[in-house]
Amino acid sequence: MTTTYDPKHPKYLDEADVRDELTRVYDLCHGCRLCFKFCTSFPSLFEMVDAHDDQDAGRLTPAQQDRVIDECFQCKLCYVNCPYIPALHEWQLDFPRLMLRAEAMRYSTGQKPIRQRITTQMLSRTDLLGKSATVAAPIANKMIGAPQGSIVRKAMATVTGVSSVRLLPPYAKQRFSTWFKKRTSAVAAKRQGKVTVFPTCLVEYQEVQIGKDLVQVYERNGIECSNTEAGCCGAPWLHSGDVEQFTKVAEKNVKILADEVRKGGDIVVPQPTCGYVLKKDYVDYVGGSDADLVAEHTFDAAEYLMKVHKAADTELDTNFTGTVPAKITYHTACHLRAQNIGFKSRDLMKLTGAKVTLVQQCSGIDGMWGLRAENEDISIPIAKKLAGMIEKAAGDVVTGDCNLANTAIAEQTGATPTHPIQLIARAYGIPET
Repeated sequence: MTTTYDPKHPKYLDEADVRDELTRVYDLCHGCRLCFKFCTSFPSLFEMVDAHDDQDAGRLTPAQQDRVIDECFQCKLCYVNCPYIPALHEWQLDFPRLMLRAEAMRYSTGQKPIRQRITTQMLSRTDLLGKSATVAAPIANKMIGAPQGSIVRKAMATVTGVSSVRLLPPYAKQRFSTWFKKRTSAVAAKRQGKVTVFPTCLVEYQEVQIGKDLVQVYERNGIECSNTEAGCCGAPWLHSGDVEQFTKVAEKNVKILADEVRKGGDIVVPQPTCGYVLKKDYVDYVGGSDADLVAEHTFDAAEYLMKVHKAADTELDTNFTGTVPAKITYHTACHLRAQNIGFKSRDLMKLTGAKVTLVQQCSGIDGMWGLRAENEDISIPIAKKLAGMIEKAAGDVVTGDCNLANTAIAEQTGATPTHPIQLIARAYGIPET
């Protein structure tokens, strides 16, 4: 049995070794039970172990072990909550990374069903899909915007494996990178920073307005912005177990982004899952000085602005003359909480004078996990729980950093959440374009 989270370790994909390690960790988790509330993986695990009189996790079958793996959607919150993590305890327990190891083992040994492999191929090629769909946006949007559960959506589900009952974000007619090239840069009286915007596939192809607002808010504060040729961060490949494809994507992006940092700037990411991948997963799966450099210089969009606000030699513009709501409901994305940077978006929005109420409940999306047809029975109830908490908070507006989580909120509440950067743009009086 090898306790390792290093994908380059010779035992990383060894099935017998992985299953022995699963038994060790499942036994520890069963004895602790601190993370019962985060997802269905833990209640399922506890129920299956409790069914044996001796409560021995070693009695679980491979299929039962795999059920726990399948129900994990990589929210990372159990890691944040765990008292037994590496560097802090001899048990060296990192449940999310063990689930990634187990997924990779199952993928490499051919244990993942062919249907799931096809879905992974469809969902993970986000740049290819995005480039095609933005060119034919009216047609693409008509298809994905068909009523949930309709014949069109069921046909799409049959071909792609994407749930027919989930709300899907539409594609933009103009990509963020196209807008960025055509725009006229603002001239700042005082330059307070320099960043490369890593737009993520969601902002590049779908929620372009987030990228526009980010650039305009940053330039208003004297922060010079450039764009990057780096593509999707690769999270859909990683979370589906295809380590080889993820590593190819990651190595390419690390080289491009490290070169950007060497030009004298930082990297800003407006989506939390992608920010987590750049800060954490590239270090694990690519490694080396370039990956470390990228991780060290990567910031969440609000995190960077609050750094400017707090620094002694820079100053954030707090003259908010535009629209400022009285009460904001802010959904704290799991992959931001997992970065352990604090609630920077909340702190930023509070500068407007608004009252901000936090809603700390997972949306059950994890990138593409919650959009896969085989996961809808688990993911939708999680989204409904979040919707109930959003409605109870009764804010004038709803904000959240994760656009896919925002889509789940829209699906369940009918509200239209916005990114915190968009709220700040409107508070400055910057109009949508």
